[in-house]
Amino acid sequence: MSLKIIVLAKQVPDTRNVGKDAMKEDGTVNRAALPAIFNPEDLNALEQALRLKDAFPDTTVTLLTMGPGRAAGILREGLYRGADNGYLLTDRAFAGADTLATSYAIAMAIRKINDYDLIICGRQAIDGDTAQVGPQVAEKLGLPQITYAEEIMRVANGRITVKRRLERGVETVESKLPVVITVNGSAPACRPRNAKLVQQYKHAKTATEKQEAASFPPLEGAGGGTGYIELLDLRRYLNLPEWNVADVNADIRLCGLAGSPTQVKKIESVVFQTKENRTLAPTDADIEALMKELIANHTIG
Repeated sequence: MSLKIIVLAKQVPDTRNVGKDAMKEDGTVNRAALPAIFNPEDLNALEQALRLKDAFPDTTVTLLTMGPGRAAGILREGLYRGADNGYLLTDRAFAGADTLATSYAIAMAIRKINDYDLIICGRQAIDGDTAQVGPQVAEKLGLPQITYAEEIMRVANGRITVKRRLERGVETVESKLPVVITVNGSAPACRPRNAKLVQQYKHAKTATEKQEAASFPPLEGAGGGTGYIELLDLRRYLNLPEWNVADVNADIRLCGLAGSPTQVKKIESVVFQTKENRTLAPTDADIEALMKELIANHTIG
């Protein structure tokens, strides 16, 4: 058996390392001041896809991401870890999209890909924490969905069995294929880069990157003065498809800010500072006194 899996991934600012320059004066995120990373839970989702590929060697894993040109970096990152190919959905018309407009654009791209058995993504992105895009994609495609997935346990006879990690326990559910699955951060971490795959795909580029690389000097060791352009023409697997609004037949009125009923008015960076401290003796009396004080001021209880 073989599967065709699409993994939805997002390049996000690393909000775990927020500094004083992380916010602009207008209250929006200064993305240029934060390093761009592969959304953590999307990496958990990629690992689930790669485990299925391990189990069914003829399986193909396709990455799909939406973002600016630099988002192609996470396509390469996915290829380094074992994905087979990837698509970058990029257009100025997609800018400023909320979850509704984002899920619409992604659903249109998935329709263009057309051939799939399984769509997997992280539960939520660390720059929004809405957990809405995956379920909205499922609704727009008319597919069943399984959320809070921690492990894909079995795929057979057109059906899939998934373990879900919920707030108060674990649940095992089954669905027919195709299905959309969102994966928790409690799922196994993604495997590291494979050295051979890094060497194979380190020069993979989108059409825009290919144009920018045209002015670069010839690649060392490429032979005969062959540069990036010639290398990409010779090795077609290094060409990462890049799609815009027209390529996926999307309605521009439903994309980006125009298609976003939800807009963020302001984001604040809250920094907690210690105003006072207290040293407790390691005795039952001091600990009991602290507990009573915390309960009295409603910090706990």
